[in-house]
Amino acid sequence: MEGIVAIVVKIVIGGLIGWVASILMRTNAQMGLIANVVVGIVGALLGHWLAPMVGIAATSTVASLGISLAGAVLLIVVLRFLGLFR
Repeated sequence: MEGIVAIVVKIVIGGLIGWVASILMRTNAQMGLIANVVVGIVGALLGHWLAPMVGIAATSTVASLGISLAGAVLLIVVLRFLGLFR
């Protein structure tokens, strides 16, 4: 049962990160719940993959959330470049 709870918590946190990133990037009106969750989760993965390459380490929960948010913002920038968001 704990595995299911962990997955649900990650989805909720991913959704919140995607939502905050969409507000920061002013794409909130174009994104729905599922897009926020996907951008949040994929952005978090992207951020945590790129952070060590530039010498950033997630040493706390706050740092980890910041890296996840930065990754989500970067993902929205890339999606804008590809023409998926305005």
